[in-house]
Formats: sequence, structure tokens, C-alpha cells
Amino acid sequence: MNDRYQSPLSERYASKEMQYIFSPDKKFRTWRRLWIALAETERELGLPITQEQIDELKAHQDDINYDVAKERERLVRHDVMSHVYAYGQQCPAAKGIIHLGATSCYVGDNTDIILMTEALRLVRKKLLNVMAELAAFARRYKDQPTLAFTHFQPAQPTTVGKRATLWLQDLCLDLEDLDHVLGSMKLLGSKGTTGTQASFLELFDGDHEKCRLADRMIAEKMGFAECYPVSGQTYSRKVDTRVVNVLAGIAQSAHKFSNDIRLLQHLKEVEEPFEKNQIGSSAMAYKRNPMRSERIASLSDYVMSDVINPMLVASTQWFERTLDDSANKRLSIPEGFLAVDGILDLYLNVVDGLVVYPKVIEKHFMAELPFMATENIMMDAVKAGGDRQELHERIRQLSMEAGRNVKERGLENNLLELIAADPAFGLSMEELQKTLEPSRYVGRAPQQVEEFLTEIVDPILEANRDELGMKAEIQV
Repeated sequence: MNDRYQSPLSERYASKEMQYIFSPDKKFRTWRRLWIALAETERELGLPITQEQIDELKAHQDDINYDVAKERERLVRHDVMSHVYAYGQQCPAAKGIIHLGATSCYVGDNTDIILMTEALRLVRKKLLNVMAELAAFARRYKDQPTLAFTHFQPAQPTTVGKRATLWLQDLCLDLEDLDHVLGSMKLLGSKGTTGTQASFLELFDGDHEKCRLADRMIAEKMGFAECYPVSGQTYSRKVDTRVVNVLAGIAQSAHKFSNDIRLLQHLKEVEEPFEKNQIGSSAMAYKRNPMRSERIASLSDYVMSDVINPMLVASTQWFERTLDDSANKRLSIPEGFLAVDGILDLYLNVVDGLVVYPKVIEKHFMAELPFMATENIMMDAVKAGGDRQELHERIRQLSMEAGRNVKERGLENNLLELIAADPAFGLSMEELQKTLEPSRYVGRAPQQVEEFLTEIVDPILEANRDELGMKAEIQV
């Protein structure tokens, strides 16, 4: 197949599991399950449909005669009616009751909801596994002091584990959004051509209650609690917007994580996994480019931009139905899921193999710590009898001098030496060194990590322990 375009989401990034959810085979098998659910419901509500007809439908539920359907579609140019015809060829006794009372959206829209729901569950499982790996990483490095940054300028220190909780908290918020949308997914049901159930009211001889029951019974057979109470011919396309917004939220969180890892890899403090035979650059053999994190960022850009597709579709639907949603949905919904699937596999792979370099972290930390320790130094000098205002001015002047040594002359930070040599402070170098214990400057970071994990994350993971244990393999 090298002579035609193939989506890189399938070829390079998404898992087989997610690809199958949006495959033609999965779609058409779901159509047949829906036709069986419809026939069973109609029989149970009193229509003249026999158990033998339903048994015949079930006997051919999975052996789809694709060649017949494709040939028929070339003739009639209608995918649903082509598959109704193909199913009827296999089920001559049931041929006349397949799709009874339904419109194309009965199989099309209900299937879309079913597939998106299943895909959301797979996304949820992968999200939880990323959270579990991040939680383990945060706990492992909760006490490791590191420079924190505001504006990417050195700021008050934190710990490596505390920084990881920031990534993890974003995913907790994503999980909340995902669970909300997943818990609100409903089927379209059997609403008919404009959503009025007119054809079903006719079938059931004007019995409104049977029309209502039909929706609930079909939903139950397909594993849903209920159907949307009102619709046009389709379910509201706002549902697609809500789903893709959840995907984009996950992409946003993953992008932020990938940016931080790329910056940390530049600092040589933390690196994403790098395999033995991996080539970082075609020109510079020594390079270890953060290509997995870059790929996360790249795919995330795509998913975040994908939000506009269902939003435009939902906002421009005319009255009860137009068909300008169809081609867009075939692209934006599956590919949004395939991209997020790839993002989460990459995220899990990166976190699982993160390499931390404590010595480099300590070197960077200690290079800046003398500036951050000046307040403690000043307090010690005041306790020894110094004047706070005079000492503040002396520290300001000495800090400027030390800064010039670092920035203009390329020297080491010699602020402590300058302070030790200044009689105004009355502190020896040995006394000053005692102020440079890194753990004194991280505040409650270690405790915050443990509190966050114990109170928030661990209960989530425990409640979902059956979903954990995944290992992500990336294709390229």
C-alpha cells in the first residue's frame, strides 16, 4: 500500500485497540447488533416478529458479507441500505423486518455514541495508568530538592516530586471531565426521521407508551441507561463537541508535561528514555533529542486544534438534520481519539523510563542557592549583633558583584566568599556553609506530595486498580 496516502495516526501512533474501535468491521458489527436490538424490542412490544427471525439475525451477526454490501452500494449509493440488503441476503426469513421503522441515523448515530463511549473507556484506562506511573515517580522523588522556575528564571526551590504532582493534578482534572462526559453519554434511540417517532407511533398503533419503552429497551440491550429525551433526526452534535473537548484537555495536559521535560532535558537534569541503538540526529551523533516529548507536543497541537471541527458542525446544523456533518465526523472524531491514544502511549512510555540526574540537579541548585540563602544569612548576622538595614544593603551590593562574576566573567558564584570576607557579617565560611542545606529551602514540598498522593490520587488508583498495569510500546 505504498502507492496511496495512509493516515500516520494508524501507521505510526495509535494502538491496535483504538484503531479497531473505529474500524469498518467494528462499525458494521455494531449496526447488526442494533438491528437485532430493534427487532427484539419490537417483538417484545407486540409486533409480528418471530423468534426464528431474530435467531436468524443473530446467527449471521458477525459474518458480514462485505462483498455484497460494497457491490450494492455502488448501485444505490447508500451505505445503510446496502448493508440492510446484504444482511437480508444472509437472513431471508428476517429480511422483511430488518431496520423496521428506523431511519439511517438509528444505526449511524447510535453506533457513533457506542464507539465514542468505548473509546472514552480506553482513553480512561490509559489515563489512569499514566497517573499511576506519575504518582510513583512523584513519591520516589518527593524529597529531591531542585530549582523551581518562574518565567524560566531560578526561583524559590521545590522538589522533583512536587513538580511531578503539578503534571499529575492536571490529569486528575482531565479524569474528572472524562468521567462526567462518559457518565452522561446516552443513545439516540429510535427517534425516526425528524425525531418525532412518527413511524414507531404508526407501528405501535398510536401507543405512545410503547414508543417510549422502545427507546429504553434498546438502550438497555446496548448497555446504556437511557436515550436522549429529544432529538432531531440525529443526536445533538454538541455531544461530539463535549467529547472532543475532553480529548483536547488531555492533550493540553500532555503538552505541558512534554514542554517541561524538553526544558529539563536541555538542562540535563531529567531525560526521557533513550534506547541503546536510537539515533538522535542524522548530523550530530552525540545528540539525544527529546523526540518522544516532541511527538507528544506535536500530536497534542493536532488534538487541541481538532476542537473547532465538532464545534463548527454543531453550530451550523439546520433544524432537524443536514448532512454537512458526516464527512467531518468521519475525520475529526476517530482521528481525535487515535491521536490522544498515541499521546497517552507516549506519555506512559516517557514517565516509565524517565531518567533523573541528581548530581546535575544539585550542581544547578548549589550555583543559585547562595543568592536564595541571603535572607537566612542576614538573620544569622543580626542574631550575632549586626544591623539589619546595613546588612541588607551590604548583601545587595555583594550579590550584584557575585552576579557580575557569573554573568560577565564566567566565574563561579562567589557570594559566600564575599560575605565571609566582609567583617560586617561576622560569619565564617564554615558557618555560612551550614546555611546551604538544600532541604531547608523547599518549604512543605515533600509533605505536599505525600498529602496529595495519599488524599487525592491513591484513592482514585485504588478504586480503579483493575485498570492498572499497562505498559506502553511505541511503534517508532
